[in-house]
Parts: sequence; structure tokens; C-alpha cells
Amino acid sequence: MDEYSYVPGATTVGAVFGEGVILASEKRVVYRSYILSRNAKKVFKINERIGMACAGLISGMQYLLGELKSKVYLFELETRRQISVKSTARLLSNMLFEERGRFATEILIGGVDVSGAKLYIIDRFGSVIPDNYAAVGSGAQIAIGVLEEGYKKEMSIEEAKELVIKSVRSAASRDAMSGNGIDVLTITSNGALENTFEI
Repeated sequence: MDEYSYVPGATTVGAVFGEGVILASEKRVVYRSYILSRNAKKVFKINERIGMACAGLISGMQYLLGELKSKVYLFELETRRQISVKSTARLLSNMLFEERGRFATEILIGGVDVSGAKLYIIDRFGSVIPDNYAAVGSGAQIAIGVLEEGYKKEMSIEEAKELVIKSVRSAASRDAMSGNGIDVLTITSNGALENTFEI
């Protein structure tokens, strides 16, 4: 049996817009044909300027989130300066590379720093890929089509939120591993705001 045959799916997306970054994911957790939870959290604040959204095993997400938050906090405490979004993505990349693929998860890191709004895709082996928009998880192929069609770099916050929600909803309508609500994290220079929407 394949080592990752029990890895759950998800639809997790992110997009850079004029003022910041939006990260979003649906809330369903599925193991094979069984819906384990309809209320899982896959989008997290690392601090008020940086967030993380995941697809994959919940246990891996929770462990990596705790470790990453600790490393970010220690970095800022020791250097007395704010960590950049790129450096946060690099910290996570190093953690994943050291584990050589042990964590069955795909991650988006997004946020705002002095250089502007940034979004990074990180795979389970620690590859770091910058992009303006991205989708990961079992519903990614559907969601990315919606993002491709509607994305504009200078979107307003309302346009960006509408686009990421539409992309997750589209994926959830066809992907059995996605559904049951959408968590959205909006990050601008004014801070991070969390919302939940219906599918």
C-alpha cells in the first residue's frame, strides 16, 4: 500500500493584491471515503504580518506551525527587527528539507513586509517558489483555473477576496475532499484579519 494513501485532500489558495495578500482554504478533512471533520483549520496567522495556509495532514500542519511561530518569535527577539516574508518561508523550507519529505503537506506562506506583499509556495521537501497566486491540494487544478482567469495584480481587497472565495467554491463543487466552509486570512500593512464564509 502506498505510504501516503491516507493523506487527506484540500483546496488551499493564495493571492497577492494591491494592498496585501489573501490566504484561504476550505474546512473539510477526509481520510479515504470518511469525512473526519467539517471544521478543520488550515489557515493560520504566524504574526500580524505573515500567514500560512496548508493542504495535507493536519498533524503535520499543527507541528510545523508551532515550530515556525517559535522560530519567528526568537528571530525577532534576538535581532530586534521584523522578519521578512521571504525569511519566514526560508525558515520553513529548512525545517522541511531536514525532514526529507516526512511531512505530507503543501504550504503557502504569505504576508507583507518593507518590500511589499509576497506569496511563496513550499512543497514537502522544502522547495520555495515565489508567485502572485497559487493553489495547492486535491482541488488545486480546479481552483487554479479560476485564479488564472480572474487574477489582476492591482485588485482591490474586495476583488481579491471574491476571487479566492470563488476559486475555493469552484473546487469544492467538484472535489469530494473539499468543502464545509472557507477560512480566509487577509493580510495588509494594517494587520491580519480572519473570516469564515459558507461554501
